[in-house]
Amino acid sequence: LITERGRPRMIVSDNGSEFTSNAILAWADQSRVEWHYIAPGKPMQNGFIESFNGRLRDELLNETLFTSLAQARVAIALWHA
Repeated sequence: LITERGRPRMIVSDNGSEFTSNAILAWADQSRVEWHYIAPGKPMQNGFIESFNGRLRDELLNETLFTSLAQARVAIALWHA
């Protein structure tokens, strides 16, 4: 993704364990990417992403049982189009 779109200056995320692990923090430091965490219990601080995730879940993910990663990629590409 970085090769295709460039290195972000900052990433904003919640405090989920997938975003607070030593591995992701080491990657951010090594990649010179600033990481900003929203306040716990304040999803409105990252409203655009929270809205997108909700729509994706409601319109596609909750309705579909994927049998492969390839099928999921195609469905998401069609949903996004």
